[in-house]
Amino acid sequence: MHDSVTESLNPAADLDQSAAEKSTDVPGPRSGSAPGSSRASGALGASDASGASDPRRSPAHDSDFLRAARREPVSRTPVWFMRQAGRALPEYKKVRTGIPMLDACLRPDLVTEITLQPVRRYGVDAAVLYSDIVVPLKAIGVEVEIVPNVGPVIAHPVRDLSGLDQIRPLDPATDLAFATEAVRQLVGELGSTPLIGFGGAPFTVASYLIEGGPSKNHEKTKAMMLGAPELFAALMDRLADLTAGFMRVQVEAGASVVQLFDSWAGALSPRDYERYVMPHSAKVLDSLADLGVPRIHFGVGTGELLPLMAAAGADVVGVDWRVPLDEASRRIGPDYAVQGNLDPSVMFAPWPVIETRVREVLDEGSRTPGHIFNLGHGVTPDMDPDRLARVVELVHEASAR
Repeated sequence: MHDSVTESLNPAADLDQSAAEKSTDVPGPRSGSAPGSSRASGALGASDASGASDPRRSPAHDSDFLRAARREPVSRTPVWFMRQAGRALPEYKKVRTGIPMLDACLRPDLVTEITLQPVRRYGVDAAVLYSDIVVPLKAIGVEVEIVPNVGPVIAHPVRDLSGLDQIRPLDPATDLAFATEAVRQLVGELGSTPLIGFGGAPFTVASYLIEGGPSKNHEKTKAMMLGAPELFAALMDRLADLTAGFMRVQVEAGASVVQLFDSWAGALSPRDYERYVMPHSAKVLDSLADLGVPRIHFGVGTGELLPLMAAAGADVVGVDWRVPLDEASRRIGPDYAVQGNLDPSVMFAPWPVIETRVREVLDEGSRTPGHIFNLGHGVTPDMDPDRLARVVELVHEASAR
């Protein structure tokens, strides 16, 4: 394994030891609560101490999307697609011509337009903020770029104590003013359509920072996690604060729901996830509990982690295509809604195959306490937008109560 990650470390170095201790302080399974409780919808007044609006007064509060997230009866199964904003849409490519992705994410006018495009074209039941999980890193000055056909690339990977200095505390008013403005614009445009805010889970963001970019096996990340747990915990703790701050700003500006993306969590065993990662994801989700909006927790290849991801503080658990929704619901219990989970590759099959698979997902979802239809991962750039629109129409028609 990559010894360069750990050779320069002194385990007794001047780290925040409390951060290291958090790597073994694992929250137990959370007790369930009825729809409308503080877990799902918040027992808030007109505003909380931070000034966030009461989500129950939002025009989107009684939408099928938020009702499904709260495990309440719906008129039809709500549907949206991860990565629906951008990628496959020609109108997206047109407005982003000559503009690097991260630059577009920092411009409220572009964020607003790109976020609205799939709502107009597909008729989905929720918008998702056009952004990226590394946007908070960019906002605090980390040198990161999204390289076409590669992904996020970090100029100075975090491999030792000095690397932690890049992850300074977030100043929301200064660092995230662009996000606040974009969300406020969108909420005004969307009306009763919910806006999903999101952030990257600490482990997935840490992997990019440690590896320096995308990684298939996450060798350097796991080497630090296992060989330098104090450093790893300190990094994860800072990233938890960063992501929590980013997501909180979105909700306080008007987002109706949030999703924590942990794209790389499936690379971990349940034991390592529970010991080294879960406490930090729980910190993010718990920090949002007082805002009273549903929290979705999603990862890829996480079938064996689903109960832990639920217990970390989710209201809705995102499921990829590898586990049937009714089986996923059995694993996590009746106190959580589920989201998913059509295999994205099915979108390239003949339409009769797509229709059959969509109906199968709806059937499995009907046997869960609450279901939000989605792909099992994100929209890919070469998906046919017309097929995605047909899927939305099919979901709505086939699931009408």
